[in-house]
Amino acid sequence: MNDMAYGALLPETPREFGFFVDGAWRAGHDWFTRTSPSHDIPVTRIARCTTDDLDAAVAAARRAFENRSWAGLPGAERAGILLRTAEGLRRRRDEIAYWEVLENGKPLTQARGEIDHCIACFEVAAGAARLMHGDSFNNLGDSLLGLTLREPIGVVGLITPWNFPFLILCERVPFILASGCTLVVKPAEVTSATTLILADILAEAGLPGGVYNVVTGAGRTIGQALADHPDVDMLSFTGSTAVGRSCVHASADSNLKKLGLELGGKNPIVVFADANLHDAADAVAFGIGFNTGQCCVSSSRLIVERSVAREFETILADKMAKIRVGDPFDPQTQIGAITTQAQNDTIMGYIAQGQKEGAKLLFGGRALDLGRGHFIQPTLFSDLTPSMAVGREEIFGPVLSSFHFDTTEQAIALANDTVYGLAASLWTRDIDRALTVTRRVRAGRFWVNTIMAGGPETPIGGFKQSGWGRESGLLGVEEYTQVKSVHIETGGRTHWIAS
Repeated sequence: MNDMAYGALLPETPREFGFFVDGAWRAGHDWFTRTSPSHDIPVTRIARCTTDDLDAAVAAARRAFENRSWAGLPGAERAGILLRTAEGLRRRRDEIAYWEVLENGKPLTQARGEIDHCIACFEVAAGAARLMHGDSFNNLGDSLLGLTLREPIGVVGLITPWNFPFLILCERVPFILASGCTLVVKPAEVTSATTLILADILAEAGLPGGVYNVVTGAGRTIGQALADHPDVDMLSFTGSTAVGRSCVHASADSNLKKLGLELGGKNPIVVFADANLHDAADAVAFGIGFNTGQCCVSSSRLIVERSVAREFETILADKMAKIRVGDPFDPQTQIGAITTQAQNDTIMGYIAQGQKEGAKLLFGGRALDLGRGHFIQPTLFSDLTPSMAVGREEIFGPVLSSFHFDTTEQAIALANDTVYGLAASLWTRDIDRALTVTRRVRAGRFWVNTIMAGGPETPIGGFKQSGWGRESGLLGVEEYTQVKSVHIETGGRTHWIAS
């Protein structure tokens, strides 16, 4: 008999998925069984594809691109399919959220909110498909007209991570499709279900066969083969900086494919003494607790003005103590399970290392025994030195390190004291200070008196070792295009060779 979790019926047997190539489902020959990180039961069986399966998917994407069944459509027709996909997501919102929770461990309320964002991504991309354009140069003389054309780059390989399986997928796919490209997607092996469900929704919306293909399996085999593939024109990868470097090497060693990389982060949240400290503390707690801290833009470095640092840390620790950690199907849960056992071990290892190095543990630091699954308390360290690993390295968990500063210059220096540059947040009532810090901190996304705000209209991406390129918005469509310069001459030619 099926077990229940806060009104949700847990699967009695794992749901089996094939993989999707050329508009059709294919059966797997070997399988990976995913166990729910919250409930310790098998929930999905995912095909372990072979490199032959990947070659078939790339070939299908290549045929679909070359026959122009997608790239040759007017932007208005592509937009129509993207809008129908958005409607499909609305109809199947509960189903997608259910499988996202089971495979990932995030709270159901969060998963539903993410799908709403995904719907918005398809709607924004639909508009972008109609607005994408080139330019003209009418200043080359009476006999010469110059044009620049934007053309889709071709076959795109897309490798997505396990922390936001559907959200990151939908921050890429609709914009790639809006550009006219075709896709081969390789989701994280432990969170493949919702990427495969999207294949169904896109097909129902009228997407031609071969435009969206999904191959599943391990990153070290299928992901690496996709990065190496000579017939893939561009690779979009979201994940660690270390694996991002391997993508750069793969591009150099194969066909110099273009790369879009969203990589690691150790993101600062700067709090000045004049800020509303209770608002800022709530934002800091949210910034490190959202998605259990398994978030590339999580605010994992608190940089707080020394004059209010102890007061602020007390307010913050009290906030963190009230965060509800539990079963993701419980509507009261704010932090769910750690997605994998390996990540759980990594986080606990960093907490132990922080204590060993002498950082002061102000709150948390413990694994929670809820009877099943793996859960970790939100954790706050203070009195760090710049060399401590817990304050420098990306932990990818709910672990926050607090640093103190005396001047604006020190705050900026601490914020920039990282190899990463993905996101940053700033809390102050002083508009001059806010603009100064915003303009000098090197980060691709910046929030002032808010955290993790915005929508798919604006681009996302990183500075420094946090990545290359931009996703979402019009720039997110242009990222997947090439620019062609065209010159058209009118009138007769002035001959080079005299008659």
